Amino acid sequence: MDDFSRTSRTLGLAGASNFRDLGGYLGDGARPLRWRRLFRSDHLAALTAHDLQVLAQLPLARAIDLRGVDESASQPYALPSVRQLALPIEPTVVQRAKAMAAAGQAMTAPIAQELMQDTYRAFVNDNTRQFAAFFDQLLTDDGPLVFHCTAGKDRTGFAAALVLLALGVSRETIMQDYLLTNALYRRPAIVQGTAPEEALRVIWQVQEDFLLAALDAVEHDHGGIERYLRQRLGVDAAARQRLAQLYLER
Repeated sequence: MDDFSRTSRTLGLAGASNFRDLGGYLGDGARPLRWRRLFRSDHLAALTAHDLQVLAQLPLARAIDLRGVDESASQPYALPSVRQLALPIEPTVVQRAKAMAAAGQAMTAPIAQELMQDTYRAFVNDNTRQFAAFFDQLLTDDGPLVFHCTAGKDRTGFAAALVLLALGVSRETIMQDYLLTNALYRRPAIVQGTAPEEALRVIWQVQEDFLLAALDAVEHDHGGIERYLRQRLGVDAAARQRLAQLYLER
């Protein structure tokens, strides 16, 4: 059975509540993902000295930053001996929410839900360059890698779904991993009061229908995950075989 234990998956970091290991999930041939190789996270700009000590023991080799340009500039970070690669995906929900506020339009939970679904569909159709480059990094070597955005839930959540799908992990397991954000992530206090609480819960948590919106777009717009990986992201059968060699137990 796939391991969803929070204690085994998370490292207990004080400055990154959504930092967790993708190890243990069963991929092709019932082979589990290797532990301490692939991590997903929220942003890494608030890590404490103790957090850095924990990460140094892994040891992390690479960090892929999916945050937008302004997000990365406002909360930069540097990790000793860790190569950083920026693959910016702009936070369209935040931008549209700010535009609504400036226009005097109220953000409601239904509007927020529609915005989130549109954002996930955009990942599929508008951000293939970034996700193709993400796979290029995964295929380079098996040095421990963390990929993250700001909250580690949307851009990071779709990236995690893509790599797990490419490794043959079941959709049920992928959804469980995706929803684990709601048990781990601590939203920033600064957003309190910026919108009604019911809307904030939609924007700062994850829902099954968000990821399903992306996966449905993969099916309906691109003919399924196999064709999407191959034709849009450049992940063909040989690349998937190499991914398995790098990240699945032998």
